[in-house]
Parts: sequence; C-alpha cells; structure tokens
Amino acid sequence: MSQLKAVQEKLRLIRILRLLKKSYTYEELSRITGLPITVLNRYVRGKVLPSSERTKELMELLAPYINIEEEVRKRIKFDERGFFDNMPVLSDTALMSLIAEEVASKYMDKDIDKVLTAETDGIVLGTHIARELGADLIYAKKKKEVGVEKFYEVNYVPSASGSVMTLYLPHWALKKGETVLIVDDVIRSGETQRALVELVHQAGAKPVGMFFLISVGDEVEKLKGEHPFPVESLIKL
Repeated sequence: MSQLKAVQEKLRLIRILRLLKKSYTYEELSRITGLPITVLNRYVRGKVLPSSERTKELMELLAPYINIEEEVRKRIKFDERGFFDNMPVLSDTALMSLIAEEVASKYMDKDIDKVLTAETDGIVLGTHIARELGADLIYAKKKKEVGVEKFYEVNYVPSASGSVMTLYLPHWALKKGETVLIVDDVIRSGETQRALVELVHQAGAKPVGMFFLISVGDEVEKLKGEHPFPVESLIKL
C-alpha cells in the first residue's frame, strides 16, 4: 500500500469514528473497539492518526455499525405535509465525505474531468465527489452573470412550476472531449438533470454517469432507459 493510500485509509477511519460518535457515546465505542476513551477522543478530534495496522483492525470492527443509506434516511426531516428537508444530510461533512468516497470509487477508472451540477443544493455533494475524484466542479446557474461572454444554455419546463426555466454554463467551464459526471442532491421530475445532460452535449463533452443523493418517484429508472451510462441514487423516497 502506498503512503498516500495508507493516509487516506486512516482519514476514512477518522470520518467513520466522527460519524459514529453522533450515535454512540465514547463508552459504547470503547466497548466496541476495545480502545480507551482517551485514545478514541484523540482520533475523533484528529489529534493523532492510528497506525496502519490499527486502522485495518478498527475498520473491520466498525464495519457492521456503518450503513450509509440508513445514516442518510435518519437525517432527512419530514414536515406534516410530507415535504422533506435534506440539509441535515448535506451539512454532515463526515457523512458526505463517506458518500463521496463510495461514489468516486465507481468512477476512478473513467478519468473524470468535471463534476457537473446545478445551483445551489447540488454544489455541496458535487464538491465532495469532485475532491475525491481529483476533478474540477462546475455548476450551471439560473442567471447569466456579468463578466462571462459566452454561455451554453438550455431551456426546460419543470413540471411543478409550469414555467420555462433556463440553465447557463460558461463556455470556459467545459471543453470538447472532456468526461463529465453529473450529480445532484435530489431528483424529482428529472427535467433539470436532462437539461444538464444537454449542456454537456452542447459542449461536445461526454457524460459518463449520473448520481443523486435522493430520488423521488421513478425518475432514475426513466433516465436509465434514456442513457447508456450508469444512473443511480443512494436512496429512494
């Protein structure tokens, strides 16, 4: 194992411990791992890194206690009308990093150049995934900004609004031949995500996958039937 890989594994363990600390006390984690509370506290706070051997041991011990999908589900807040708030998910940096690692592992062999999303909520997820892939994050906006001369642009009609919307992406952000992973935090009707695919095609770039944190309804299945690349979501509501 390379030094970089070893450090990445240690940092992953720390993220897992930080995530578990939100559900378990130090006393409970101590019983699970067999480590003193003081040692666990130093790991969680990032004061020290465990050895490679201990990292491997702890990863095996903690694996049964980590379920990323369940962690996401229990953080989603619903109101009395059935609308949900996913901010508790997006704001949990340890959880988002673990999700990004899982997604990135599926696309490491695709040599992703850009991760594309739409403003604004998709930016958090896109940033984490782009970092793991070593790619740049770009995002389409709903308004043209002063200072940008040329845009790719797509008009679409969100079913919930009944009005024409437009997404704009600066020409400099995407070049012909680049490989693109499209991500978003939530997919409901699919119009925004189809508009993102169209922006990629306008630039002469190549979409190689789509990932969504949360899907509502059957839009992911519909998109799978429309495109030759992988389309998936972490959870479905």
